[in-house]
Amino acid sequence: SGGAGTLQFKGASHAFSIGGVSLGATVGISKAELIGEVYNLNELSDFEGVYSAGQAGVALAGGAKVFELKNGKGVVLKVKGKQIALELSLDLNGMQIDLKK
Repeated sequence: SGGAGTLQFKGASHAFSIGGVSLGATVGISKAELIGEVYNLNELSDFEGVYSAGQAGVALAGGAKVFELKNGKGVVLKVKGKQIALELSLDLNGMQIDLKK
């Protein structure tokens, strides 16, 4: 229920950790590789926080599910991945992101 990633922001790479991930009905899935875009990010510190899916959090893009998550500072993540596309009943929410110091 966790992982790590890299954010590209203002020409620099920033490592981050992910914790508290709730993936709903995901029996059998042990790894998900996600890629996405970040919106409304003005300050690097705004990237940290708890992200949750809104009511319109899921859309289809080229046959794959795209999850839109938002934190309390208004930062929006739009993520997709191969594992998400295979799990029709996926419920991605409660994702905590912390920048690695």
